[in-house]
Amino acid sequence: MSVAEALRDAAERLGPASGTPRLDAELLLAHALGLSRADLLLRQRDLSVPAAFDALLARRMAGEPVAYIVGTRDFWTLSLRVTPDVLIPRPDSETLMEAAIAHFAGRAPQRVLDLGTGSGALLLAALDQWPLATGLGVDISPAALAVAQDNADRLGMASRAAFRRGDWAEGVSGPFDLILVNPPYIARSAALSGDVLHEPEGALFAGPEGLDDYRRIAPQLPSLLAPGGVALLEIGYDQAAAVGNILGAQGLAVSVRRDLAGHDRCLLASGADCPTAD
Repeated sequence: MSVAEALRDAAERLGPASGTPRLDAELLLAHALGLSRADLLLRQRDLSVPAAFDALLARRMAGEPVAYIVGTRDFWTLSLRVTPDVLIPRPDSETLMEAAIAHFAGRAPQRVLDLGTGSGALLLAALDQWPLATGLGVDISPAALAVAQDNADRLGMASRAAFRRGDWAEGVSGPFDLILVNPPYIARSAALSGDVLHEPEGALFAGPEGLDDYRRIAPQLPSLLAPGGVALLEIGYDQAAAVGNILGAQGLAVSVRRDLAGHDRCLLASGADCPTAD
């Protein structure tokens, strides 16, 4: 079977298990060949299908996320290592980076805090965006911190990125110009499907309304924000009002930024005397 035929057959087999069967097939075959997807597509007439491809397809057909199978995921400008110990970075979370760039137009944050850092995606994206910045990533999971540290090492950012185990910002000393937060925000009763079924529950669920962690994080933010700084929090598409009220009760000025699909995705919170940018 040629590579082109294998990809067509794999995409058909993956159809019931994936919303992007052709892309998944290409990524899995590229991984089996030890190539990038771009190289696979450019060189497919000269390549043979390795025996390992079938095993990778079987894992994907069983529902395992492609990112966990291949061990990497692109986020912002970076390629990150991911494992089942961390959430898979998603394009929705890049909304926080877009909001940060808009907020700091014409200047750069010096100190960055990433609460619930997971793979380190947000912190490392910020440090890549602002090469003179330094940052701290906090997570309660030692396994997640190991993944984040490995990503910092591989990307040459270990001298600028520190990681520590912690329960949100407890024991953290500010101030920080930029605080990034992607907490669990799914209600415990929510019915889930797809890739999230394989992701760590502790990074997904936050009580009956999905708001428990926002209630814990919000009181910590005012004392951590530097003058002119901003905290950016990822939210569920229907949580802007509820989380905005939680932040507002701490004296923070709040605005919302939408993702590419037009959904509310990021809340910007700053000191009441420093309005946020939409």
